[in-house]
Amino acid sequence: MHTPHSGMGIAAFITAVCGAVLMLGLVVIAGIIETTTPGGMEETSMSAILVGLGLMLTALMQLVAFGLGVAGAVQADRRRVFAVLGLVFSIGSMLGVVLLMVIGSLS
Repeated sequence: MHTPHSGMGIAAFITAVCGAVLMLGLVVIAGIIETTTPGGMEETSMSAILVGLGLMLTALMQLVAFGLGVAGAVQADRRRVFAVLGLVFSIGSMLGVVLLMVIGSLS
């Protein structure tokens, strides 16, 4: 008989994937607002504030997914596949957004 999957690992995977999709959507929305607004997006506009708040919330979601992934990876007698996938997706999406922010600040 095989060992069951880690519940925390499954939660980490689902949270990381949902957070990554939401984060990607918010980045796309920010890009659309930036290109369709004459003169670019104002930093004090309601849309910019909401997109920024959404990005902070999805970053928090990724941190929760990271914590769940670590907790799921260290559980004994459990499969670690989803925990590792949750870690990979949460770290990857956070690094992707940081990379986009660095590229945006350089241009």
